[in-house]
Amino acid sequence: MHKNDQMTPKERMRAFATGKPMDRYPVMLLVGTISAKFAGMTQRRRRSSARNMADAQIATYRRLGHDNVSISHGLHAMGFALGSTRSDPEDAVPAIMEHVLQDIGRLDDLDFNKTLPQNDASLKMTLDACEILQKELGDECAIGFGLTGPFTSAASIYKTDDLLRMTKKNPELLHRLLRKCTDATIAIADECNGRGLNLSIADPVASGTILRPKQYDEFVAPYTRELIGHIHGMGKVVSYHVCGQTTNILENLVATGNDIMSLDNVVNLGHAKEVIGRKVCIAGNVDPVGVIMLGTPEQVESAIISNYSETYDSPKGYILASGCDIPSAAPLENVDAFVAAARKYGKWPMDTERLKIVH
Repeated sequence: MHKNDQMTPKERMRAFATGKPMDRYPVMLLVGTISAKFAGMTQRRRRSSARNMADAQIATYRRLGHDNVSISHGLHAMGFALGSTRSDPEDAVPAIMEHVLQDIGRLDDLDFNKTLPQNDASLKMTLDACEILQKELGDECAIGFGLTGPFTSAASIYKTDDLLRMTKKNPELLHRLLRKCTDATIAIADECNGRGLNLSIADPVASGTILRPKQYDEFVAPYTRELIGHIHGMGKVVSYHVCGQTTNILENLVATGNDIMSLDNVVNLGHAKEVIGRKVCIAGNVDPVGVIMLGTPEQVESAIISNYSETYDSPKGYILASGCDIPSAAPLENVDAFVAAARKYGKWPMDTERLKIVH
């Protein structure tokens, strides 16, 4: 437990979920990338072993004391398992060099059994890292595994531009690809459930920046709803993050049945509270680039005050979070300032008069 807290993340999240007193409101930080920096590693070293992946998260948690300790499967992981090729930069996240599926008409040539834990070495390593986290932090924190949404997984197999063309050109074949991605993701979720892991979903390619509401409803929502329903059947809550501008699909996102809607920084929290605040807990959305990476500690604190002032009274609850993954180039002192401000202004019960004064 962090030296400046009075509760462990497990205790705090339990109190938050049941409306009971807590030391402070929860804080979610998306630190998959910058965790390497907290541990003094390069990105390549972090992703080279389960031990390193776990150590990066442990170092980050020990310093920050945030409430969500989790390791992501990786947005391109399904494509890599099936044969998409990737770069291997020393201190950046791997990118797809060539998609495995060049002709979607050859979809049935792909062996989706390769995405299962027993066949995917990268997935096994991620699960092993989660097991290390459970052993070393599990008494304090519920350990999470970040699933990738089916639409984003499809984009790791087949080029995004071509995927979008298929929404009009051959929707039936696109649905077949999404069906396979969904089934594979459910199999991964089952494996995680058997290991006692919490589950979240990230689906950045499903953004309203890319898709119109009708496209989201046809090609994303049914599969996401099925995946979330399956996780609910395990007795687990689900956090759902979609990058980019989602203002025009907020109600569509919530209709998938998620429990916590994590929003990108480009979405206005006050508007989101009015539209979806009575339906779902909102998480977000301090700008990870403009504020956390490029700003000052004072600007980070100001952003947090603004978020609390705008959303602390959201009917289904509000969790302070970064709007997306914090870049590795962000100064560590700015991330320190984030959690320090969260402890200062997010104490329970919320001092709303203080927020008004400083805001």
